[in-house]
Amino acid sequence: MSHPLDHPVWHSLSTGWSALAQGDARARRIDPLYGPFGAAADDSAASRAALATLAPEGGELWLVGPDAVTPPPGVAVQRTAKLAQMVATSITSSSSAPPAWVTLDESNAADMRALALLTRPGPFAPLTHRLGRFIGVHDKGQLIAMAGERMALPGFTEVSGVCTHPDWRGRGLAGALMRIVAQAMLDRGETPFLHAYAAHDRTIALYRTLGFEVRAELPMMVVTR
Repeated sequence: MSHPLDHPVWHSLSTGWSALAQGDARARRIDPLYGPFGAAADDSAASRAALATLAPEGGELWLVGPDAVTPPPGVAVQRTAKLAQMVATSITSSSSAPPAWVTLDESNAADMRALALLTRPGPFAPLTHRLGRFIGVHDKGQLIAMAGERMALPGFTEVSGVCTHPDWRGRGLAGALMRIVAQAMLDRGETPFLHAYAAHDRTIALYRTLGFEVRAELPMMVVTR
């Protein structure tokens, strides 16, 4: 049997994201207010046709894993990429003291989205911040770095939304926040995982210093109606 992380979007939509899922047993997508991800139950013609209907008018549908090998019928492919899926069974310690961080909440929503749109760590819809716990660092009231949770399936939670304001890069803030977020997952008995562009060697090398290792490479495809 395939590993659940081989088809992470479908398993998230069927479990941790089920309350936010749109579609049916053949294909599902998350509510567009929370993100652009969709997946088919299998590679049958009926499931792939159902997935195509979930591409929103004027918006994007992001596919990861087996759904991204061949585009569903009747959609336009906007871009493709190869993702390195990384997991961690333990998180390395750091010799540096962690920054002063806080748990982010609804009052920080606008600042979180603004930082994500500025730095583009990945898709960050208006309600992405509600998918899991996010933490952040402020300087003089400005949110300058954050990290949080996105995909959720039994035994696994994705580290996501990791970004630092350009004026504050190079100070280890992203790595420090990732350590905190990932360690909290391990403490809950979950395995943290993440996705990085496979071509970004420096990013993957950074994640390895935190304790993550590449588990698999998965195709990614962005399609529109």
